[in-house]
Amino acid sequence: MERPRVPLNPSFTIIKTDSVIIEHGFIYSEKDERVPILIYKPVTGAKPYPAVVFLHGTGGKKEDNKKMLYQLAKRGIMGVAIDARFHGERIAGGAHGSKEYVAAAIAAWENKDQAHQAHPFLFDTAFDLWRVTDYLVSRPDVDANRIGMGGISMGGMETWLAASVDKRIKVVVLDIAVQSFKWSLDNDKWQGRAGTIHGAHLQAAKDLGDSVLNKRNVQAVWNKLLPGITGEFDCPSMLRLIAPRAMLVLSTENDSNCPLPGANIAYASAMQAYASENAADKIMRDVAPKLPHTSTPVHFEMTLDWFARWL
Repeated sequence: MERPRVPLNPSFTIIKTDSVIIEHGFIYSEKDERVPILIYKPVTGAKPYPAVVFLHGTGGKKEDNKKMLYQLAKRGIMGVAIDARFHGERIAGGAHGSKEYVAAAIAAWENKDQAHQAHPFLFDTAFDLWRVTDYLVSRPDVDANRIGMGGISMGGMETWLAASVDKRIKVVVLDIAVQSFKWSLDNDKWQGRAGTIHGAHLQAAKDLGDSVLNKRNVQAVWNKLLPGITGEFDCPSMLRLIAPRAMLVLSTENDSNCPLPGANIAYASAMQAYASENAADKIMRDVAPKLPHTSTPVHFEMTLDWFARWL
C-alpha cells in the first residue's frame, strides 16, 4: 500500500457557528491525488483536541457522516471525514453513488501494466488514511496522542487496514466491517462482498471465460485488487495487530457482506492478542440480532461512547 509521498499542501476554508467550527478543504496524498476533507471542530474545550477520522461506506461521501462529526464535536472531539477514492468530490462533477468506484475496479482488473497497478478496492484509500493522519498530527490544535479512526462497511475495512499498522491510531471502531475473506471463499459466502463491486466481478468472469460468478473468478479479482487479502492481510491477521489499543467491533447477525462466522474468526484472533497483552478490557463487541448489513442507531451511540471513553 505504500507509495511515494508528497508535500501535504493543505488548503481549507473555515466557517464558524455558535456550536461548531467547520473546515472544508483538502490535502495531497500523492502527486495527483487530492483528498477532500470535512472537519467539525469544537468551539469550546481545552486545546489540543483529540481527533477522530470517520469513514463512509461504498457509494457514500464524507457529508454522510455530518451527524457523527457534529456529535463528536459536542463531546470535545475533532471530527474528520474524507471522501474515499472515486467517491464524492474526488469525481469531477460529483460521484454517482458507486458507479465510478466500480469503473475504477474494472480498470484495475483489466490493467496489464504491473508497475502501475491501482488498488481502488480498499487499499488506495487506506494509504490516504496514513496521509490524513500525517496531516492531523501536524496540526497544533490536535493532540497527536489521542487520534481515533472508525468507519462503516467499506470505511471500516479501510480503517482496519490502515490502523492495524499505524500505531498513531489509538482507538478504533469497526462497524459492519469485520470478516474473513478466506472464510467467505472457503464456505461459498462471497456473494455479498463481491456484490459491492459487482460490475468488476462480472467483467472478470467474462474475461476468464465464465458465464457466471464463481469462487475461481471472485478470488482472481481479490488476488489482483487486494493481494494477500485471503492470507496475511485478511482481517483475522490484521485485527490482532491493533492490540492493545482500544477497539470496538460492531456486527449484525445476518450480514451477507461480512458473514458472522468469518467475523467470529477475526474477533477470536483479536481477543487472543488482547488477552496475551493483558488488555481484554480494551476490546468489546456487539452483534445486533436478526439484522442484515446495516448500521444501527444503537451502534451509532456505542461508537460515540467508545471514542469519548478512550480518547
